[in-house]
Amino acid sequence: MVTATALEAELLELAGSVPDPELPVLTLHELGVVRALRLHGSDAAEVDLTPTYTGCPAIETMSLDIERVLREHGLREVSVRTVLTPAWSTDDITPEGRRKLREFGIAPPRTRGTSGPIPLALGPTRTGAMEATGAAGTVEAEPVHCPHCGSADTELLSRFSSTACKALRRCLSCREPFDHFKEL
Repeated sequence: MVTATALEAELLELAGSVPDPELPVLTLHELGVVRALRLHGSDAAEVDLTPTYTGCPAIETMSLDIERVLREHGLREVSVRTVLTPAWSTDDITPEGRRKLREFGIAPPRTRGTSGPIPLALGPTRTGAMEATGAAGTVEAEPVHCPHCGSADTELLSRFSSTACKALRRCLSCREPFDHFKEL
């Protein structure tokens, strides 16, 4: 995030306080999609917003909600600019956002911990850890933990769930189904 003044930082915090329309347990700041705010004069602002993926249907609602919140705080003109670079990744979700997802019953995305190319697993996986082949060889991914009991003994039921960014999984220990926020 880029801020230049204390007022811009305050307004950026307001813009980031808007709840995500698909995951209202998270704010846009916790999701990591509000990137910057620039003031133009005393009553106009431009906000940079990065979608979680190209074509995300929530971006229009996010933009309207940010405009509404900033206008309620005295700005006459607000424009929200979609910024695709740098691309959003699930590593942009804050630790607080990950905690809230878990408490809401959604397994948060696993962190990559590295930058650079992302190895992909292209085969069906039903249980336990996935394997992906990257430039450094075979990498075993961290298992997806059940947000209800914490068990790593989970299985994939469907690559998609209530939204495109979530998969449907089931815990083999407590038998509860749950959403998993997929890594990007």
